[in-house]
Order: sequence, then C-alpha cells, then structure tokens
Amino acid sequence: MDQDMVLNEFRAAGALLEGHFKLSSGLHSTIYLQCARVLMDPQRADRLCSAFAEKLRATGVEVDLVVSPAMGGVIVGYEVARQLGVNGIFTERVEGEFALRRGFEIPKGVRILMMEDVITTGLSSRECIKTITEWGGNVVAAGCLINRSGGKVDVGAPITALVTIDAPTYAPDALPDALKDVPAVKPGSRGLKS
Repeated sequence: MDQDMVLNEFRAAGALLEGHFKLSSGLHSTIYLQCARVLMDPQRADRLCSAFAEKLRATGVEVDLVVSPAMGGVIVGYEVARQLGVNGIFTERVEGEFALRRGFEIPKGVRILMMEDVITTGLSSRECIKTITEWGGNVVAAGCLINRSGGKVDVGAPITALVTIDAPTYAPDALPDALKDVPAVKPGSRGLKS
C-alpha cells in the first residue's frame, strides 16, 4: 500500500479530518486522523494491518509479542499481532501511568513490537516502551499506521510506519492566524495534561 492508498482508506472511513483540532498532546493541528473510525471496519483494519506487517517483515525485524498503549493502540495492536502470528497485549493508564493489568505479563528478554495507531509527539509510545522495559521486555521496534511527525520524532526504538506524513502542529500560544478565530475540536480519547 502506498501513501495515497492508505490515506484514501482513512478518507473513505471519514477518519481523515480537516479543521482546527486540539490533540491529546495539547498541541493544535489542522489535520486529525481518527483511527478508531478506520479500524471499526474489520476488512479495512485487515488491509491496513496486513500492509503494515508486510512492511515490518521487510525490515528483517522479528517479534515475539506486540504491546500497545490503550486506548488508541488496542485494536491496531491486536490486528498487527494477528497478522504476525504472535500474541498481543496492552498497557493502560493507572493513576496517570501506563501499567500492565488483566494478568498480562512480559517474559524477560522477549522481542517486542510496541504498536500505536498514530504517532505525533511520541509521548504515549515512550511511556509504553518504558513500561515494557521495566518488565524486562526488549523493544526491537516501534510501529504505527501513521507517523504524523514527518519522521522527526524519537520514541527510543526504530519506528516502522505504514505512512509518514508531515502534519504541522502548533503550541496553543503560537497558532497561525488562520486558526486563531476557529474554535478547536478535541476528538481524541486522552485527557490533556495540565
């Protein structure tokens, strides 16, 4: 799948939004990718995650387990794990910090793909990787369907993205004139940090 094909999947699902958005990071953007909408169709999720798994395999990276941060990474992590033929688990926030719950464990030294839906600043990815390494896991790769940082973000592991785009983000006090008078919409799932 090339970039146009992937973005067309998002458009067809009503998951590529344009306007003024407040992202989970607190930054603002004119573009929002609502992965929950693109992944709600099992066939579309299969196509996208199959293409991602193929791209990851082409890097030569081998993984034993996929770990994703909740909430956004749960579905994509499960589907990528299925495509790779390995188990998939997720971290979730407990008192603001990622933790393993539900009886999930990470065997020491296991090769792990940390899988996200979208990477913007990499905050959730870095927090998830920190939890994985605290459990003794070896994060051999980070993955996402969309890396919207233009490939500039560092999460602490090599990133494989199905598509990399450069979607500009702005601090709330540095909005471009075109956004200053447009109310921001916050479609994400994670509350803002104060």
